[in-house]
Amino acid sequence: MLKLAVTGCYGRMGKRITHLALEDSAFKVVCLLEHADRCRETDNVAGISVGSNIDAVKDADVLIDFTTPEATMENVAKCLEHSVKMVIGTTGLNVEQQQKIKQASEKIAIVFSSNMSVGVNILFKLTQITAAKTAGVYKIRIEEAHHVHKKDAPSGTAKTLANIAEEASSNKVEDIKSIREGEIIGDHTITFESDEDIIILSHHAKTRDIFAKGALVAAKFVFEKDNGLYNMQDVLGLN
Repeated sequence: MLKLAVTGCYGRMGKRITHLALEDSAFKVVCLLEHADRCRETDNVAGISVGSNIDAVKDADVLIDFTTPEATMENVAKCLEHSVKMVIGTTGLNVEQQQKIKQASEKIAIVFSSNMSVGVNILFKLTQITAAKTAGVYKIRIEEAHHVHKKDAPSGTAKTLANIAEEASSNKVEDIKSIREGEIIGDHTITFESDEDIIILSHHAKTRDIFAKGALVAAKFVFEKDNGLYNMQDVLGLN
């Protein structure tokens, strides 16, 4: 049985990951973490204490982290110290922070992805295929929409789409439009336009459970690995 830790357990994603993990017999949730300002010593979820001391991850096999760039880097350091594998879904990480994750993966297994959804990762693959086949002919645009609480823009998923399209086509993505409105969970559209036609690929998230379920699939995958840096394309066998 996989011993799981979840950090940011009071956040939108953390709540759903915890709930779904508690319902899955493949997991034993052994550690729930939250920022000190958001939890008390008496807090618990389903009888599992919620704390702010990251050293508690030492009892886990895998930590799932959907937090902030700063918190994620602290968590990476602690997971390295305690040889705990990681699933990282945090967005907004800069190049230096991403490099530190890559370095950490030389000693522990890490799944790091801007989007854990199976559907979105299929969109990534379709984008790669489409960009390669339309290289040099089609102009590329991206539009993404999220809830008003999302801090980073463009979204990590939109940036990943752009990187995939540019690498596959050698064309520059002309524009990434970001919308922050209401409680939109996540919409992403990439458009390829020529003088003759338009190709549109899009994904609409109806519930956050698609990301939470994907994170748990990633946790099962990384549990079987000794070290290395993986993404959801690896997890789903799309590479």
